[in-house]
Amino acid sequence: MALPDFSPIAEAFSRTANKYDAFAEDHPHLARLRQIVYAQVEHFVPKGGRILELNAGSGIDAIELARRGFYLHATDIAPGMLARAQDKINRLGLQEMVTLQECSFTNLEQIQGAPYDAVFSNLGGLNCIPDLRPVIQQLPSVLKQSGIVCWTVMPRFCLWELAEVFRGHPRLALRRLRRYGTQANLEGLSFRVYYFTPRQVIQWFGNHYRVLALQGLAVFTPTAESKNFAKRHPHLYHALAWLEDHLAHRPPWWGLGDFFTLTLRYCP
Repeated sequence: MALPDFSPIAEAFSRTANKYDAFAEDHPHLARLRQIVYAQVEHFVPKGGRILELNAGSGIDAIELARRGFYLHATDIAPGMLARAQDKINRLGLQEMVTLQECSFTNLEQIQGAPYDAVFSNLGGLNCIPDLRPVIQQLPSVLKQSGIVCWTVMPRFCLWELAEVFRGHPRLALRRLRRYGTQANLEGLSFRVYYFTPRQVIQWFGNHYRVLALQGLAVFTPTAESKNFAKRHPHLYHALAWLEDHLAHRPPWWGLGDFFTLTLRYCP
């Protein structure tokens, strides 16, 4: 399979590194989503474990997991994002806990320090490739036996986006259903984004991986793009979050959010 040209993505995210961090600040809803993902990592990866992070961006997740006692080798293709991450690491004195490498998830043979206790990717960084099998096929070269894979991926169905059809936004409502992905634009650059169902991703992993956990994120609560909903409607938000906490780990809800987080164990 021919791989996409990732250079526009690298340049776009390099340009937006500062804005990316600003968007994440004072964002209680996004913070809640991240906490759910961190809980998955903490539950299945031994404290002190070594984690390879794909699509680390500006290092938000790597730094938080380091604070929780993990060692991170964080990778990304955007030099601007990695520069931003390195500044934070230096400022916080986390050089012994977090290392960085400019590397695509399609070139895991270049990864330094393998094998790792876990391979981690958060908030849809893997959705810029039409098929995850080229990535999955490389995991045995970087993952220990009985190691953990914890990926947060954007699914093909999102209830909050589908509801946009009633607000007169059919293109937004149906964008995830397009067979060949949807065109995204960031900082004046265009690239395609692809969406996958949980069943599809699990099938791609095959028989050498055992599913440990699967949970939808932002199923009943708004999408991660909604920065102010939780602050403007706190009572409604907490009610929706309670509903999500009780249902999002069950079918069909685990595949109807803005993301789903999937955790597997490598069993060769």
